[in-house]
Amino acid sequence: MRESEEHFPPARACDGGELPYLGERLSLAVRVEPSRSRAHVARRGSELRVKLGPDTPLQEALEAWYRRRARVEVAPRLDAAVTRAGRSYTRLQIRGQRTRWASCSTTGAMSFNWRLLLAPAEILDYVVEHEVAHLDVQDHSPRFWRLLASRCAEWREREAWLRRHGHLLRLCPAEEAHGEE
Repeated sequence: MRESEEHFPPARACDGGELPYLGERLSLAVRVEPSRSRAHVARRGSELRVKLGPDTPLQEALEAWYRRRARVEVAPRLDAAVTRAGRSYTRLQIRGQRTRWASCSTTGAMSFNWRLLLAPAEILDYVVEHEVAHLDVQDHSPRFWRLLASRCAEWREREAWLRRHGHLLRLCPAEEAHGEE
């Protein structure tokens, strides 16, 4: 795990911390405003500016922002992938599953984990292609992996990256990021 953290530093969700976003590192500027009732999160270049009310948890505000951004990032990738595959999907959901990065139902409903935005962009692209391949082959048979390889030649490397670093794709308080759990 330490080696993984050296190559892919975990999120530090605190004022002055850093958060990963599709391969970039965003610096975090947090301000508490006593009169504010709702959180406001806005990206300005490589900075993520957060304004919180006195009772608003930073974690919740950041997760809500990532969830909104996940729809913006996933939808065009998914649309492009299904167009290339000559397929279609019925629905897109953004969720916070604990054990899955994404899923594709037999009805074509797609579900993606917002935490994928904490990974490099090529990992999100791989997961999208993986799920689109499930529109043709629902299982993980050799036929599925051949189809996926025809659409994403680097699938083995991307899958290995997720196994190696997936545990770090989370927002955590600053003290957890430093291993002081």
